[in-house]
Amino acid sequence: MSATGRTLAAAHAEVKAEITRTDTKTGLLLAFVGAVLAGTWTVARDLPLTLPSYIAGGLGMVLLVAAAGLLLRSTRPNLRGRHGFPLWATLTAEEITTAVERDLAADIAGLSRLAVAKFTALRRAVDLTCAGGALLVLAALLAAGGAL
Repeated sequence: MSATGRTLAAAHAEVKAEITRTDTKTGLLLAFVGAVLAGTWTVARDLPLTLPSYIAGGLGMVLLVAAAGLLLRSTRPNLRGRHGFPLWATLTAEEITTAVERDLAADIAGLSRLAVAKFTALRRAVDLTCAGGALLVLAALLAAGGAL
C-alpha cells in the first residue's frame, strides 16, 4: 500500500471513529434527556405549582423535547445509498473492493459531512438541554418560593 493509500485509510478510520464517538455521546444524552423528562413529569404532577412555575417548567420541557428530537434525527440511519452499507449491500465482493480502492477519498468526504452534521445536531441538543434544564431549575425555585 502506498503512502497516500495509508493516509487515506487512516483518515477513513479517523472519520468513522469520530462518527462512533458522536453517536455514543448522542445515545447517552438522549438517555439523560429522557430521564430528566420522566423525572420532571413525575415530580411536577404531584406538586402545587404557580403560574410562573408552570410557564418556566413548560418551556423547559418543550426545549428538552426539542433536544430529544434533534438527537433522534441525528441518529437516524442514512439510507440514501451514496456511501457505506446501503451501497455495499448492492455490490458483489469484487465490486466492493474496486469501489473502496477507487472511491476512498469520496467516502471520506461523505462520511466527514455526515460526522459534521451529527456533531452540529449534538451540539445544538446540548445547548437546548442546558437551556431546558435551567428553565426547570427556575420552575422549581418558583414553585418553592410560591409554596412558602
